[in-house]
Amino acid sequence: MSSNDLDPAIDTDRLTKRYGSKAAIEDLSLTVESGEIYGFLGPNGAGKSTTINLLMDYARPTEGSCRVLGMNPRDDVVSVHQQVGILPDGFSVYENRTGHDHLRLVIDTKRADDDPERLLERVGLADAIDDKAGSYSRGMRQRLALAMALVGEPDLLILDEPFSGLDPHGVRTVREIAHAENDRGATVFFSSHVLGQVELVCDRIGILHEGRLVAEGTVEELRANAPVATELELTIDGDSDRARRTAAAVDGVTDAFLDSPTDASSDADTAGGRLTETAAESMTVHLESPERREAVVAAIEDAGIRVERTSVDEPSVESLFVAYTDDGSNGGDRE
Repeated sequence: MSSNDLDPAIDTDRLTKRYGSKAAIEDLSLTVESGEIYGFLGPNGAGKSTTINLLMDYARPTEGSCRVLGMNPRDDVVSVHQQVGILPDGFSVYENRTGHDHLRLVIDTKRADDDPERLLERVGLADAIDDKAGSYSRGMRQRLALAMALVGEPDLLILDEPFSGLDPHGVRTVREIAHAENDRGATVFFSSHVLGQVELVCDRIGILHEGRLVAEGTVEELRANAPVATELELTIDGDSDRARRTAAAVDGVTDAFLDSPTDASSDADTAGGRLTETAAESMTVHLESPERREAVVAAIEDAGIRVERTSVDEPSVESLFVAYTDDGSNGGDRE
């Protein structure tokens, strides 16, 4: 690790980039601590790639500032590029150069001693090392870009839409490499809209919308603060309407309603020698947080109603994403 490893890996202060009267990024204050895996999420057009361009000094801010590994990208651009590995969105290859050539170019530029064959093997391209990159599929080009980003064991790995064009095996490879690099000591910062992978990779998440950071935290923290309910499903045996009213009165419950009854079960009435049917019913309770589950179950059982089964369906990352960016956005990332 570098001497800058105690500084935040990324630190921006009111970072703003405008094109004419339109702001691609506005007042972005973001801190990514050294050693974490940070997911930078947002709809297409939110400004994710613009942010990365500012961090790498591919573009200059209109206002505000940013520091990367304790350095100002504008003043220390060579050092920043030496210590950062980047997989850019929309990576383009040199059509007539081989995979080996691409790796050798980055290795020489960074004055590193990496083995191109080992890096390409790591991303699953060992068999194509001497093939011209112009013949590579989109997924293979993405793997090649990832291998190039790994050159020199960077202190910070920036992955812009790293899952783009990859099959499930390639997606798993990216996840494994992100964790391996982080275990080595690198900070990993990736932007993505492939939400299903986020929970499997990230320590923290920031959600960018229309150039502004609208939410940040762990998945659990985002669930707790988002206007999206956790669903508690219960199967009850007893006075269902009373159970619903009881649940609705519990602090932290936003809604409670009965679902269709489950299959009736037959019980022997030993006193009269008759069979009676007891229909268990299912009920859905919307909770502000999963922690309210026990309070709901206890209240229903205290009311003399048996709770046979429970299950909790927490908000998915997708539902959190929609909740924080509920007006949606279309189009490509702002430049």
